[in-house]
Amino acid sequence: MKKDPGFSDKLRYYFDNTLARGTIALIGWLAVISLVIIVIGAGILAIGGLHQTGEVPLSFGEAAWESLMRTLDAGTMGGDEGWGFRWVMFFVTIGGVFIISTLIGILTSGLESKIEDLRKGRSLVIEKNHTIILGWTDQIFTIISELVEANANQKDACIVLLGDKDKIAMQDEVRGRIPNTKTTRIVARTGSPIDMEDLEIVSINTSKSIIILSPETDDPDSEVIKALLAIVNNPGRRNQPFHIVAEIRDPQNLGVSQMVGKDEVELVLVSSLIARIIAQTCRQSGLSVVYTELLDFGGDEIYFKNMDDLSGKTFAECALMFEDSTLIGLCPVVGNLQLNPPMETVISPGDQLIFISEDDDTVLLSKKQDIEIDETSIIHGNTETGRPERTLILGWNNRGLEIIRELDNYVPDGSEVLVVAEGDSIRDLRKEDFNGLLHQNFTIQSGETTDRRLLDSLEIGTYHHVIILCYSDTLSIQQADAETLVTLLHLRDISEKTGKVFSIVSEMLDIRNRNLADVTRADDFIVSNKLISLMLAQISENKQLNAVFTDIFDPDGSEIYLKKASRYIKLNQPVNFYSIVESAARLGEVAIGYRIKALANDPSRAYGVVVNPDKSNKITLNENDRIIVLAEN
Repeated sequence: MKKDPGFSDKLRYYFDNTLARGTIALIGWLAVISLVIIVIGAGILAIGGLHQTGEVPLSFGEAAWESLMRTLDAGTMGGDEGWGFRWVMFFVTIGGVFIISTLIGILTSGLESKIEDLRKGRSLVIEKNHTIILGWTDQIFTIISELVEANANQKDACIVLLGDKDKIAMQDEVRGRIPNTKTTRIVARTGSPIDMEDLEIVSINTSKSIIILSPETDDPDSEVIKALLAIVNNPGRRNQPFHIVAEIRDPQNLGVSQMVGKDEVELVLVSSLIARIIAQTCRQSGLSVVYTELLDFGGDEIYFKNMDDLSGKTFAECALMFEDSTLIGLCPVVGNLQLNPPMETVISPGDQLIFISEDDDTVLLSKKQDIEIDETSIIHGNTETGRPERTLILGWNNRGLEIIRELDNYVPDGSEVLVVAEGDSIRDLRKEDFNGLLHQNFTIQSGETTDRRLLDSLEIGTYHHVIILCYSDTLSIQQADAETLVTLLHLRDISEKTGKVFSIVSEMLDIRNRNLADVTRADDFIVSNKLISLMLAQISENKQLNAVFTDIFDPDGSEIYLKKASRYIKLNQPVNFYSIVESAARLGEVAIGYRIKALANDPSRAYGVVVNPDKSNKITLNENDRIIVLAEN
């Protein structure tokens, strides 16, 4: 049977515990030892009457001061006289040398430990009204760039990152990709978005908005849902609702995510959004440029504004009352948001109007007394007759079926779609998967999409639209993008050599690879996660925009179309945009811009696309030019 611990055991245990408390405890022990040495030395000097030759005996206080000086500085004893005094001061100095050298080592070690702790990114963020980005993917650079632009009119904005990487590494990567963050500070912390304690580190309760990125794992949606739970179900959460924007990959997880986040979360369904963008852009040259213009913060964006001065006026009347902003919709006090509402809709007090404008403070009523609508230039040409369309899809992934279904909402009866892809990627496709198509006939062909002989045999010039899908389900990101790049280069070469014109929409996964594909035509727009990133940044600034984007990309309701200018005005004569707005309104449409076909290959002129033009400026359009409108079909 063991005996009870004795006094020495308890003393050793207490000593060990105090040492384990870190740098401050060690410095405390050194201070105690120093005090003991000084007191002993002073006591010997005072009691023994020891002093320097030729001087009077020292009091205990004076002796303590002499001991302290020699403890701190070994050189002080160099002038001491009297052997008794010297020996006492010698031992005091030796103790001081030991203490000071130990103190330096402890401070050095403590500072290194503190620097390492700071590098781990575990210190509390003291910020208010900041944007938090949870997760770390390549999308983060686009999002930060857009938020920096959005915060340019603020004196001191802040973006806080929480990722599973080293804090210094994250900050270095951001500085390398975004060297100028203007008025926005970037703060990084290392942690997990699903850990409640880590969320407290980034001051989740004082944030303005929170963006949850979909991680690059086998089951990304589960991680997003866990992060939502950690935020909204945190026992220490704030009383005010959060403003959360999150990515969801699988439509089946949309309902669960909405149940967790409720009214506090705006969800972006990535797969459906990309499918809709591809389906719409492949059919309309220049539409991709319009989307990019509306989604980024670099030019014109979408804003909401309450203007009770316009109460009692119709939507059509209000559309003509703004010189450099475009009225596109209405968010009534009672009811759902409407883009391109009926022109006779009356504005009520409290209704919010939806504009395309350069900034929220540029939405101003025009001071012009006469907007000079040219009635003689307004004509309503024949509606374009729909002819069957042929679409070629090269490559395949899990978004392919959804793209074909989305296309079915737009193409005329008798249209065709041919899917050509490697056998492994289409092996599981069944005829039943295409049930429900109303307007398209489909064909599947196995083949290597990077094989030039195969591409030549397809007679690509006979197709109206070509879509290149990446093999994201079977290949790595870089391999999938490499195959897409090779296929795209072959198609461009075929187009140049045959003189055949066909639109190309290419899907890529890595934004850096997207930049490698030198986009020389608006048709060659490459859809990537950059568009998703742009949308996340926009919605984080204004949650109402999610409903706007959902409506725009949804085949039900009003979408963006580029229609022949001859449908609205007489060609080859100057006309101001007020006249075009009025002509479109009489057809129940909202004109938001135009596209000059002659500039389609000029990236410096946005490929001929002009969104939200000054309405007084006159333009001359020809038969190849288009008016950009919001319309139901």
